[in-house]
Amino acid sequence: MTALVVYESSFGNTAELARAVWAGMFARRPDVELVEVRGAPEHLPDDIDLLVVGAPTHAFGLSRPRTRADAAVQAGRPPEPSTIGVREWLAHLDRPGRTVHAAAFDTRIQSPHVPGSAASGAGKRLRHAGYAVDDVESFWVTGTKGPLAVGELERARAWGSHLTEVVPPSA
Repeated sequence: MTALVVYESSFGNTAELARAVWAGMFARRPDVELVEVRGAPEHLPDDIDLLVVGAPTHAFGLSRPRTRADAAVQAGRPPEPSTIGVREWLAHLDRPGRTVHAAAFDTRIQSPHVPGSAASGAGKRLRHAGYAVDDVESFWVTGTKGPLAVGELERARAWGSHLTEVVPPSA
C-alpha cells in the first residue's frame, strides 16, 4: 500500500494530528507520505491506494480564503493572499481511474453547541470525485486556537493504524 496524508492547519493542531495519523500508519506500513496541502501534488501518483485528508473546521465546514485569512490574524500572522486549502485542492483533484480508498479527519471545538465538520465536507467531496471513503473522524480541540483535548494525539495514532487495516494492500 502506498498512502498519502494531506493536511491543512491554521493554528498547528491539525498539523500535529496529521503527524500522529501518519505515525500510526507508518508503524504498520512504511510507504506513507505526509504533506501540507500547499505542497500536495495536483495529480495523485498512480501507486496511491489510500488518501487521507485532514483540515480544521471553519465556519461549520472546510475553510475558505476568508476564514483562513481570519485564522491567520487570530494566530498573529499576516494573511497570505494566495493560500490554498483542502477545499480548493479537492476541487481540482483528478477522478481516480481505479479504486482509491480515502479517509478524512478534522479538528473541531468539543462543544455540543458548535455544529459542522470539515471532515464530513471533505468526505462528501472525495465520494463525489470517485474515491472509496472508508472513514471520517473528528478530533477535538478545547478552543478556537486549541490546544488539542487530552488523548487526541494517541487517538489519532490509533486511527492511522486502523486505516492501514481497513484498506486492503494492493496486489
